Amino acid sequence: MKPRALKPGDQVRVVSPASPLTPEQTAAGIALLESEGYVVTLGEHVYDKDGYLAGRDEDRAADLMRAFTDPDVACVICSRGGYGSARLLPFLDLDAIAASGKMFCGFSDVTTLHLALNRRGLVTMHTPMLITFSVDREPWVVESFKSLLKGDASVPTGAKKGETLVGGTADGVVTGGCMCLLGDSLATVDALETKGRILLLEDVDESPHRVDALLTHMLNVGLLQQAAGIVVGEMTNTDEKVDPKIGAWSWRRIVEDRIGPLGIPTVVDYPIGHMKTMLSVPLGVRARLEADAGTLTYTESPCS
Repeated sequence: MKPRALKPGDQVRVVSPASPLTPEQTAAGIALLESEGYVVTLGEHVYDKDGYLAGRDEDRAADLMRAFTDPDVACVICSRGGYGSARLLPFLDLDAIAASGKMFCGFSDVTTLHLALNRRGLVTMHTPMLITFSVDREPWVVESFKSLLKGDASVPTGAKKGETLVGGTADGVVTGGCMCLLGDSLATVDALETKGRILLLEDVDESPHRVDALLTHMLNVGLLQQAAGIVVGEMTNTDEKVDPKIGAWSWRRIVEDRIGPLGIPTVVDYPIGHMKTMLSVPLGVRARLEADAGTLTYTESPCS
């Protein structure tokens, strides 16, 4: 199920499934959406705060359900990540959400929801969130986001390419996202599936040994070996979080050590995830990874 590409006049509903934020942190993102002609509406509990959560689980889940069941809403976009999306799963009718066919946008902690909806057949969008635009971004970051909302997954001029770790070409449906959430999905009903797929991996604020542990766990359960290709973004702030008691490798050396020997076409430093320069990419449709060129090209439209 592919969402409809957005057009001016469409309503975009903002929800906060994870951590809290302030109206000031959403102002620039709302202005960006309105400049494209979209009508922006807010979930009732967007600015709620309960510790590290954007309000009670039941309220955050209710905002999501209302957004997806409201016939006037064409797109649901998350205000930010942080933590909390997984806590909503018991309160959500995921089958109904997927069947709505609406566009769903976000990344980071939202990876949990991407996995659940992709498994149920809905193509979703791994994109910046409103808080992303509270700081200046490269013009091509904004262009990529605006283009994907309109159904165009092509890479804009000026965007970075990945660095080749293992050469070769791979074709497959794209899956993945924030690595710690992918690890958290294992042994759940919506666990990450990698067989024959192009796997996106990135993360933020993990210590080097935790990056190693997450990749090692994926190796030990056979997930990395099944991927057709692997696209590693950035392990943001990882090299700065060395534990002096045990020492560390750089995250790039860890990736090379854990993924390189598999011989699967792989690139690193691809512009996805928590890095300042990030592309917007669909999840759940086919693409081609040309690792020698450092490119990921979608061979299937993400929208109907």
